[in-house]
Amino acid sequence: MRLQLAIDVLSSEEALRLAQETRKHIDIIEIGTPLIKHEGVRLISLMKALFPEKTLLVDLKSMDVGEYEADFCFEAGADIVTVLGAADLRTIEGTIRSAKKHHGEVVVDMISVEDKVSRAKAVQKMGADYVGIHSGIDQQNAGHSPLEDLKLLSDKVNIPLAVAGGINLETLDDIVKCDPEIVVVGGAITGAKNPKKMARKIAKRLGKH
Repeated sequence: MRLQLAIDVLSSEEALRLAQETRKHIDIIEIGTPLIKHEGVRLISLMKALFPEKTLLVDLKSMDVGEYEADFCFEAGADIVTVLGAADLRTIEGTIRSAKKHHGEVVVDMISVEDKVSRAKAVQKMGADYVGIHSGIDQQNAGHSPLEDLKLLSDKVNIPLAVAGGINLETLDDIVKCDPEIVVVGGAITGAKNPKKMARKIAKRLGKH
């Protein structure tokens, strides 16, 4: 079980500071969607150069031209990119094609997908590496948690799962029981008074330290 730090701040300087502070306790650094939109592809290369031992995920959430968008992220140093499960299957297929070409990986994000089980099975057959169970900020604000979807897919599919959406120390234990491959934590760490301490606590709960 790997810990992914989702960094959604809007400056490269702040992102790099958070990555450095939590470095010892996280496995995957995520350049979040707002961050990649705000700071651009150059941040991928910079992050990879400064943290070469970490897996670097770029949360593209591609909805179209998946291969094109994934190509320039992998070429800049990304190890994993995301594509939306709600996208056309050809977009997902293109993202997977790019990943194979660059020896990278793909997470298919199931945010707002109605039939998550069917889509998860379809993208697994296409060669996706992970399915992401994700409650977005707007969904969280409406009271939605990723836990029920995680339980459902844990029982119905055998592709590795990544789970994200408001996960913190209070909700973590129930998530861990479902044994996802990747646990994604953002605000609980990046918004903490002491991000390093919080990352260490969460990593310990995952049995990492």
